[in-house]
Amino acid sequence: MFSGIVEQLGVVTACEPCEFGSILYVDPAGWSHQPAAGDSISVNGCCLTMTDPGQRAGEFRFDVIRQTLRMTTLGDLAAGDKVNLEPAVTPATMLSGHIVQGHVDGVGTVRGVTNLPSERRLRLEPPSHLMEYIVDKGSIAADGVSMTVADLGKDWFELALIPTTIAKTTLGIVGEGDRVNLEADCVVKTVVSWLRNFHASPA
Repeated sequence: MFSGIVEQLGVVTACEPCEFGSILYVDPAGWSHQPAAGDSISVNGCCLTMTDPGQRAGEFRFDVIRQTLRMTTLGDLAAGDKVNLEPAVTPATMLSGHIVQGHVDGVGTVRGVTNLPSERRLRLEPPSHLMEYIVDKGSIAADGVSMTVADLGKDWFELALIPTTIAKTTLGIVGEGDRVNLEADCVVKTVVSWLRNFHASPA
């Protein structure tokens, strides 16, 4: 479980194909957090498990299965790419963002970028099945970053980035056509699921 508050920009050092998918190595770039093997880390919004780095001491190693590569942007990563990193929260952690599970619901595409003096706006087109979970002024995780929906259309939504988000996350460097991992608010998903499957229609 995460809160969508990115703590560090890591750098991908290698993506090695293997029999189960890929082995991802990330340089934490001086991050003070020191996870142990078995700990969960959010990497661009995907909950991954730390494994033993072996010969690459000082780097984070993650085993990424084919399903994760297929359903997220992790399969697009290459050496030199920056990634958002966040440790798992605890029951005593301050929830500065919102409840983020690290389970990506789909990949959205950046359809427009507007740079203003006070903010940067991203217009994203999500997979059509996610639109019912996206609420104006509601929460959504984009590449693991807890964001508020700033505007909403029939098949798109916009995010307004403050300078801190621009400087400290990958959302400050994405451009038109780039793909972004999206996770809808789990509370909204639960409500929609219950209404769809269990709420009886009035007689």
